[in-house]
Amino acid sequence: MPEHDIPSRRAFLATGAAAVVALTAAGATTARSAPLPLTPTCVDDDDTPSNIEGPYFKRNSPQRTNLRTPGVTGIVLSITGFVYTMKCQPIANALLDFWQSDDRGVYDNTTFKMRGHQFTNASGAYVLETIVPKDYPGRTPHIHVKAQPRGGRILTTQLFFPDNLRAYGMNMPYLNRRDAYLDRECEVELGPLVGNRYTAKFDFVLDT
Repeated sequence: MPEHDIPSRRAFLATGAAAVVALTAAGATTARSAPLPLTPTCVDDDDTPSNIEGPYFKRNSPQRTNLRTPGVTGIVLSITGFVYTMKCQPIANALLDFWQSDDRGVYDNTTFKMRGHQFTNASGAYVLETIVPKDYPGRTPHIHVKAQPRGGRILTTQLFFPDNLRAYGMNMPYLNRRDAYLDRECEVELGPLVGNRYTAKFDFVLDT
């Protein structure tokens, strides 16, 4: 189950293969039914590094692609990507279980706010609608995830953000530099801030 430049995996998206993902309605649609980008060319067979689980994982999260449930505030974040094997084969029906802090850097450990799982579609693609998480003492903003091919091993890892992220007045270069768990291999490819929304891309490669 099992890190400083953005790795060559990001070059997946340089092949010009993607159509824009249609946004899913809150909690209503799974990744299997959402319009998603065409599969890009796979050029890197390194598997995605693992990371600590942290103390806030909860089992039995709701199945949903949109974590922006009623009452959630913050800068909107849409993440899209694919799940591959190390042989660059897309993995359909792979489980992705996400959880994160809110725009105050707080985890909800009572309900399932900012938590949800989904499955990749037939092309191995997924879409996550959420918000940019805020930092909290000792940690730069990050999103936790467990990824698992059907019947396979679980990858537990975290997604991170580049130094140019602008949200909630956070000093990202400082926060990233100070976080002992930061892994640039797991840094999302972040688009520009448009209004109150960021888009990002990240592909998982699983050692199946």
